[in-house]
Amino acid sequence: MSRDRDSDREPTVDVDERERPGPNPPKQTDSETSERPSRFGPRWAVVRRELRSLRSEKTIVLAIAIQLFIAAFSSFLVVGFVSMYDPDGLGGYEIDVAITGDDRADLEAAADEQGGLSTVYYDDSDAAYAAFDGGDVAAVLETTRTDHDRLVVDVTAPEEGIETTLLVAQLRDTLEAVEHAERAGNVDRLESTPVSVPNEGDASPYVAFTYTILIPLLLFLPAFISGSIVVDSLSEERERGTLELLRVTPLSLTDIVDAKLVATAALAPVQAVVWLVLLAVNGAAVARPGVLIALVAALSLLVVGFGTVVALLAPDRRQAQLLYSVAIVGALVVTTLLPEHPANTVAKFALGSSTATSWLLVGLYCLLAVGAVLAVRATIERIDPAEL
Repeated sequence: MSRDRDSDREPTVDVDERERPGPNPPKQTDSETSERPSRFGPRWAVVRRELRSLRSEKTIVLAIAIQLFIAAFSSFLVVGFVSMYDPDGLGGYEIDVAITGDDRADLEAAADEQGGLSTVYYDDSDAAYAAFDGGDVAAVLETTRTDHDRLVVDVTAPEEGIETTLLVAQLRDTLEAVEHAERAGNVDRLESTPVSVPNEGDASPYVAFTYTILIPLLLFLPAFISGSIVVDSLSEERERGTLELLRVTPLSLTDIVDAKLVATAALAPVQAVVWLVLLAVNGAAVARPGVLIALVAALSLLVVGFGTVVALLAPDRRQAQLLYSVAIVGALVVTTLLPEHPANTVAKFALGSSTATSWLLVGLYCLLAVGAVLAVRATIERIDPAEL
C-alpha cells in the first residue's frame, strides 16, 4: 500500500516573525511591570492568619483577659494587692496576737511600733494556745531566752488564708525590728561597729506598688507571651506541614517568617498602649508613655526574634519551648547585673525621674532588638527550607 510522501512530513505551523522570540527578549514596559502582583498582599494575609489563629489559643486569650481586667480595674484591685504587698498601707485594720513567755518586752514594743498588730499577753502558754484554738487570737508568739543570751521566738499561725498572708507579712516586719533591737543591745560584743542605715521615708504604698510592680508587670508580660506565641506558631507549622504549603505561595521563607515576627511582636506594644490608657483612667498617670511604648516594642522584638531563632533551629515544639523558657529565665537573672533593672527603668520613666543610665539602657534594648532581627535573617540564610 502506497502512502503519499507529503503525509509523512511533520505538520508545520506558520509563526509570525513578530511573535518569534529572539536571543534578547524585549524589555517590559513600566505598565507591564506595574501589573505584577505585590508581595505585600500575601504577607498581610499571613499576618491576618496569624492573628486569627490566636483566638483558638485559650491560654493566650485568658492571659490577655487577666491583664485587661487588672489594668481596667486597677483603682480598687491595687488596694487588695497592697494588702499583701504592704499590709500597713490598709490602715485601721488590726490583728490580735498572743504573746507568752518571760522575755517579751522587746517583742511587745516592736509589735506596737509596726501597727496593724494588737498584742495580748498570757502568763500561761497553755492559755495562749487555747485562745488561738478558740479563734480569740490569730497567732501565738512564745519567747524564750537561751543560755547564750539569744532570744528565740516561736510563732504559731494558721496554715492558709488571706488573713495568714497579712499576718505573716506583719510578723516579718515585727521580728526584723526585734532582731535589730537585739543587735543594737549587743553592739558591745561585736568586733566592728555596724554600718548605720538611714531612716525610711514616708511613701505611699499604693504609689510604690503601682509604679514598681504593677506597671512593669503589665508592660513586660505581653512581650514574654509574644515570644512564646511565635515559638508555638513556627513549631506547629513545621510539625503539621503547613509551613511547606505556605511556601507554595509567592512568598519566600524570609517573607513568611517576617510576617509572623511582625504579627507577634506588634501585640506587646499595642497591649501596652491599652494598659497605659486604662491605668491613666484609673488615676495612675504615666509621665513618659511614648518612651515606655518604645521600650516595650524593643523588648518584644528582641524576645520574639530570639523565639523565632529557637523555633527554626529546635527539632520539635517541646524542645523549642524548653529552650525558650530556660533562656528567658537566664536573661532575667542576667538583668540583675545591669546598672539598672528593667523594672526600675520602667518605674523611673513612669514617674518622670529618668536618669542618663535609664536612657542608655533604652538605647541598648533597641540595639539588641535590631540584633535579634539580624540574627533571624542570618538563621534563615543558613538553613535549608526543604529540611523544615
